[in-house]
Amino acid sequence: MTLSHFPEQQPLLTDAVIIGAGPVGLFQVFELGLLGLKAQVVDSLAQPGGQCTELYPDKPIYDIPAVPVCTGRELTERLLEQIAPFSPGLHLGQEVNRVQRLASGRFLVGTSAGALFEAGVVIIAAGVGAFQARRLDAIGAAELEGSAVHYRVSDPAAFAGRDLVICGGGDSALDWALALADKARSLVLVHRREEFRAAPASVAKLRALQHEGRADLLTGTVRELDTAGGGLHAVRVLCADGVTRRIAADQLLVFFGLHPKLGPIADWGLELERKSLKVDTARFETSSPGIFAVGDINAYPGKKKLILSGFHEAALAAFAAKEHLSPGEKVRLQYTTTSPIMHRRLGVDAGQGEAQSQTAA
Repeated sequence: MTLSHFPEQQPLLTDAVIIGAGPVGLFQVFELGLLGLKAQVVDSLAQPGGQCTELYPDKPIYDIPAVPVCTGRELTERLLEQIAPFSPGLHLGQEVNRVQRLASGRFLVGTSAGALFEAGVVIIAAGVGAFQARRLDAIGAAELEGSAVHYRVSDPAAFAGRDLVICGGGDSALDWALALADKARSLVLVHRREEFRAAPASVAKLRALQHEGRADLLTGTVRELDTAGGGLHAVRVLCADGVTRRIAADQLLVFFGLHPKLGPIADWGLELERKSLKVDTARFETSSPGIFAVGDINAYPGKKKLILSGFHEAALAAFAAKEHLSPGEKVRLQYTTTSPIMHRRLGVDAGQGEAQSQTAA
């Protein structure tokens, strides 16, 4: 790619561009900040948090160290609070679609919204890649998207007293069916098979609601929406017995999962392993020097796709990024409990005691 592919504008200078504002991408800001590095974060979603806020904002997470339980939304809020001292730039609702290495070894990074950065390193924390919800293929669905057809829940109270149909058979579909059953005027869950992909306990709870008459289950596929007058009045479901049934509804929630796409990243010449980026486990650097990958986007022997694993990767990638930006300079390992430098960067009171530091081995 040549410079002519980039807009003729002055790029924003930064130490690092982080692609992805999920939990690992946000924590990457923190680890870079401790080392005195500034970051700009770009994400294709309209809000930070990645899958945690897009798929299960209110679902409990139990395996974050020292946090017995928190929701995806709470985890994101805490991470945003933690990185606030480092004032990162958050560029949401846009996708990084161009990366070019300059003669200096730095990178020009462009986005689909026209933003342009010059960075010393690029850190890819894009999870499974840029993703979108799988859409419902039914007549009338596209026209009502955002008003009566929804692929995520941002305000559960908006469904109180409504005739609600939920499509899907996974955890998200059943979790929201259970959460909204007592709020909606009526609730029908439509799934194409009798078997569910959700947790057995959730399936049992939903069947209990069906037995009590507080919700209904229907095996079939939504084929058409009744949109007379511009609103949603009913959905037409082709059932497993071959009969098309009309179900009253004024709101439709669809949870068919996400459609992950590696997107432009696949064209950057980085070594791939089954649509993931190969990295080493000392630096979490890709096959291209100065480009790192952390979280679910990377691949290495023994890889576990856990948030806490991504946090570890982000710490080591930060040190490697610092070394890349300061060749030949020893990167000192300092502790946030005792280092005055760390305290200044965090904006906290240094307290009492003599600072201690340890040279990284």
